[in-house]
Amino acid sequence: MARRSSPAAISFLVFSMLTIASAKVFFEERFNDGWESRWIKSDWKKDGNMAGEWNYTSGKWNGDPNDKGIQTSEDYRFYAISAEFPEFSNKDKTLVFQFSVKHEQKLDCGGGYMKLLSGAVDQKKFGGHTPYSIMFGPDICGHSTKKVHAILNYNGVNNLLKKDIPCETDQLTHVYTFILHPDATYSILIDNVEKESGSLYSDWDLLPQKKIKDPEAKKPEDWDEKEYIPDPEDRKPEGYDDIPKEIPDADATKPEDWDEEEDGEWTAPTIPNPEYKGPWKPKKIKNPNYQGKWKAPMIDNPEFKDDPDLYVYPNLKYVGVELWQVKSGTLFDNVLVCDDVEYAKKLAEETWSKNKDAEKAAFDEAEKKREEEEAKKDPADSDVEDEDTDEGADSDADVDLDGTSETDKDGSDAEVKESGTSKTKEEAVKDEL
Repeated sequence: MARRSSPAAISFLVFSMLTIASAKVFFEERFNDGWESRWIKSDWKKDGNMAGEWNYTSGKWNGDPNDKGIQTSEDYRFYAISAEFPEFSNKDKTLVFQFSVKHEQKLDCGGGYMKLLSGAVDQKKFGGHTPYSIMFGPDICGHSTKKVHAILNYNGVNNLLKKDIPCETDQLTHVYTFILHPDATYSILIDNVEKESGSLYSDWDLLPQKKIKDPEAKKPEDWDEKEYIPDPEDRKPEGYDDIPKEIPDADATKPEDWDEEEDGEWTAPTIPNPEYKGPWKPKKIKNPNYQGKWKAPMIDNPEFKDDPDLYVYPNLKYVGVELWQVKSGTLFDNVLVCDDVEYAKKLAEETWSKNKDAEKAAFDEAEKKREEEEAKKDPADSDVEDEDTDEGADSDADVDLDGTSETDKDGSDAEVKESGTSKTKEEAVKDEL
């Protein structure tokens, strides 16, 4: 006999279908055939032959060879590419920004983030100087920086998220999702799992603090901050001061060759007295008048002025990637800008979730073959390769230094934040702000 679905289950299914059907998708790119007509490669850095080329590929290992994206293909290059969508405002809407990224090159220093841009943008000149509204995604540099960036532009100033969110650092595909709600709250997901959430008011310095310490407040003179006090009932034991600090060593013996006529009367050396406890002090007890550490009272900040549209980006119009990479191999795919969280989760399930196990198996097989090939090499070959690697490391440093020097000349966002040589990664990102 066929099993009938309950009315509740049917209602839930219908509700889910209606929710997905009502989702507003502003931009969705799965990089199918014709993607090049939707994306414009920037001429930024072409004059100096420093603009990298994008490959259209599913990567060296994947869960579906037909699921392709765009991948950086040249080392020591800048990358800038963008796509336009119909301009919209997220006022009174949830904004969802999502994409997948894979670092096949075992990235040690570089970004895997994307940007949302507003207003009029010359896409052929899109680069590090181009203002953006939101920059979001993973950033890796050495051992110190392995985090998810969420930089929000407010009134022309780029503001860093004040929380540290670790990013994924392996060589597999991962999905990054930024959700901004109309109540000025946000969520950040990795692989459909929430990693952080909070408020624009507290987690970015977009506005002055609502409350501040009263600068006029003074600690009262009779404020008691002593948590413990000497016990007034405690008394020093009788004879306590008569206990010597040191006592003769009872185990010491006079040397056999000791001559009292020449050496004088022998006395045993002294040792610390285990009974001596130091100068007497009364024991401590809880202070019955303890009032805690004094803190200035909080008052309304006269400089704070609320902005009910704090979360609003009124003319979002472009999505772009702008990077500097020492080692290429970062692959972007399945870019989404919409107003529905469930639709974004569904897209991640249909793409990343469906393919992740097969991709992991393909990666493991590729790693196994690589290790077998390395094991076959002669020790002499390995020595030569090590020398080449050392030379390459020197080359990395030279290129990074040149890139940093060039940044000093023209102030490029991408050059500063990606160089990671003369500045720490965090300092470089701050320079971008």
